[in-house]
Amino acid sequence: MQLVIGILEEGLIYALVSYGAYITFKILDFPDMTVDGSFPFGMCVTAVMIKNGMNPFFTLPISFVMGLIAGIATGVIHVKFKIRDLLAGIIVMTSLYSINLRIAGKANLPIYKSPSIFKAMNFFIVEVIGENLIKINKSFIPFIEFLISIHRVIILIIIVVLLKIILDLYLKTKSGYLLKCVGDNEVLVTTLGKNKENVKVLGLALANGFAALAGSIFAQHRGSFEISSGTGTLVIAVANVIIGLQLMNVFRNMKPTTSVILGSIIYRACIGIAMFLGMPPSDLKIITSMLLLVVIVLNTKKYKKLVK
Repeated sequence: MQLVIGILEEGLIYALVSYGAYITFKILDFPDMTVDGSFPFGMCVTAVMIKNGMNPFFTLPISFVMGLIAGIATGVIHVKFKIRDLLAGIIVMTSLYSINLRIAGKANLPIYKSPSIFKAMNFFIVEVIGENLIKINKSFIPFIEFLISIHRVIILIIIVVLLKIILDLYLKTKSGYLLKCVGDNEVLVTTLGKNKENVKVLGLALANGFAALAGSIFAQHRGSFEISSGTGTLVIAVANVIIGLQLMNVFRNMKPTTSVILGSIIYRACIGIAMFLGMPPSDLKIITSMLLLVVIVLNTKKYKKLVK
């Protein structure tokens, strides 16, 4: 049970990063390395704010805005200075490493004793729901204990589903269609009298906003900020997107955002099972890279032809 809960928790957190990867990788076709810096950036900002007494719920929108700024920086470097997409992301990612150290003051900042959105949810279940139900009937105690065991999953589902709905609605707006159009046909956007560069910057901003928000939640989930926690974030997010898009080939009516969530959970399940079977934590990066390699190979048209 604990393994399943852990898979769901981390899968849902990384689903938020995968929202951003879907925008950059699938829609814009932009290999954005910035997320490896904006994810710990969200962690860092959150840890420092909570340490200074800020309400943990307020750290979520602030971290999102910080991620927007990081994405805008990458976009401006790319479109205004004509720096290649990969290099632009690497430049901002590298800069964020030093910025995170400057803000936090050190490479690791624990906040496990501080308030968090998860502790608030646990308090709500115990003090508000639990006490009232127990007054009605003590047979509700097992149910309350079950809610307490999955209280992190509950709040993550609420956040992930809420942002999924918002993202789905945005992609149906005029701005959302322009974002899709930039990825498919930049010339068409220009003929419509729209600035394709501004649209691309907007997409990068949103992607890194999601990454920083995920970092904020991850810091509160983990109870600390760690400077190296962003390493490999893009790889994980891209793997989630690829797995999710493969699901869309099976379930035709599934929305991309839904498939991204499921892809993230499936990917995390593969990692969790490997660890459960005895793989040492030091091999986690190898497992991640090999799993991504397998997913990409299975996704190539060349492989599909060989299978046929």
